Amino acid sequence: MELKQSVQDALNRQIKEELFSAYIYLAVSAYCERTGLTGFAHWMRVQAREELGHALKIFDFVNDRGGRVVLQAINEPGVDFGTPLQIAEKALEHERRVTAMIEQIYGLAVKENDYATQALMQWFISEQVEEEKNATLLVDRLRLVGEDRGALLMLDMELGKREPEEEEED
Repeated sequence: MELKQSVQDALNRQIKEELFSAYIYLAVSAYCERTGLTGFAHWMRVQAREELGHALKIFDFVNDRGGRVVLQAINEPGVDFGTPLQIAEKALEHERRVTAMIEQIYGLAVKENDYATQALMQWFISEQVEEEKNATLLVDRLRLVGEDRGALLMLDMELGKREPEEEEED
């Protein structure tokens, strides 16, 4: 079944959003590195790689379905991101926005009877549950840390141990 234009357009927009997510996390990684929070920087870099993987998963899907990938311009993510808590809160807000976009594509795929895209978006829906959980946990832990610099440094060390997720075989 060929991709309908509306689904293809939505998937191309999502590729852009996933690439923008990677761009944001990379910018935050640079910011954290510059501020001496190397564990946070590492965590954000791992996150950026995951987002790039998400973009490529959709990219490959569009190509596999005979569609046309149309890469779109990505906005600048900025350079200053505030406190670690502000960064985590913005990350959670961003992940919630991505979840809403994924759900919209799923709804469109249902409307268009596009079962293959529904299956792909189901994977992303499950992935977003994990993304939101991880961001929520980071926010909660930073709220617990409060102004305790020692606790912040311990959390930073822990975040530096984050391992990238295993790539799925297609």
